[in-house]
Amino acid sequence: MIDQLRVVTPRPEIILEEVPAPQRLAPHSIALAVDAVDSEDEELAVGRFIVLHDPEGQETWDGTFRVVSFVRAPMESDVVTDDLFDEVAWSWLTDALRDAGAQYHNASGTVTRTVSRSFAGLEDRSTETDLEIRASWSPDTEDLSLHMQAWLALVEKSSGLTPLPEGVTALSRKR
Repeated sequence: MIDQLRVVTPRPEIILEEVPAPQRLAPHSIALAVDAVDSEDEELAVGRFIVLHDPEGQETWDGTFRVVSFVRAPMESDVVTDDLFDEVAWSWLTDALRDAGAQYHNASGTVTRTVSRSFAGLEDRSTETDLEIRASWSPDTEDLSLHMQAWLALVEKSSGLTPLPEGVTALSRKR
């Protein structure tokens, strides 16, 4: 399972690292954290990709594997206040899964838009608007590399990074 996730190489602006996985949700699990950054190391998006595995299966999953994901990214205020944006943001995930060829069932999740305004001693801060996509689904196969690839495409889309055409590799960024 872990080896399948390691085959997927993210673009240079997307930094992946293994983090502690939840222990009580399934007998086996792995979690990866992501930071998408621009050329000045400014944060564009953050997220988690968690794979849960229960060889006995779980009824609510309708299978033995479950992918649980989370992506949060700042958004422009006019986009985040658009009521149709929820459906658009959810379609980023379903389109990414379809485009990657990642077969799945039992998908569920939420799209959350937040607007934070500061007052009094914090009034000099600008208004912050964020998008958060929380989703889970049950893969139809044990090959999870396509699911990881789809999730990275969701991170890319959420962060505003320009998609790279097939066969094009981004140059490494400075550290």
